Amino acid sequence: MLGLTPPQSALVFLFLVTPICAWVVWSDLKTMKIPNRAVFALVGVFLLAGPFVLPLDVWAWRWLHLPVILALGFVLNATLHFGAGDAKFAAAAAPFFARDFSHMNLMVLLLTAFLLGAFTTHRLIRRLPAARALAPDWVSWKRADFPMGLALVGTLWTYLAIIASTS
Repeated sequence: MLGLTPPQSALVFLFLVTPICAWVVWSDLKTMKIPNRAVFALVGVFLLAGPFVLPLDVWAWRWLHLPVILALGFVLNATLHFGAGDAKFAAAAAPFFARDFSHMNLMVLLLTAFLLGAFTTHRLIRRLPAARALAPDWVSWKRADFPMGLALVGTLWTYLAIIASTS
C-alpha cells in the first residue's frame, strides 16, 4: 500500500480506467455490446492497482460489491431486458465505489442523471443526419434499446472524478 488518501486513490483509478471507459462507450455505441475483455480489464485494474492505492482491508471488502451487483444484474437481465454486458460491466465497476451510504447516494444520483442524460442525448443525436453520417455503421442508431454502457461509464468516471477532486 502506498498510503494514498481517498482522493489520490480515486485519481489513480481514474487515470487507469479512462481508456477502458472510452473503449466501452465506443463499443456499446457501435455494436451494442460491451466486450468481455473490457470487463476483465476493469476487474484487472482493481485487482492489480487496488492493493497499492487502497488499504488492504478496504480493497478486500470492496470485492463483495462485484458478486452482489452481478447477481442483481442477472436478475435485471432476466426480468427487465437489462443487457448482460451492462450487468457484467456494472459488476466490474462496483468495487471502485466506496461502501458508505453517502457514497451510495452519490452513486445513485449519478446513475440516475447519466441514464436520463445519456438516453436523451443519444436519442436526439441519432435523429441528426450529420451525426449518423459520421458513424453510419453504428448499431445503436437503429436499435430500439439503449446503449446503457454510456450511463454506466459516465457514472463510474464521474464518481471517481468527484472523489479525486475532494480534499
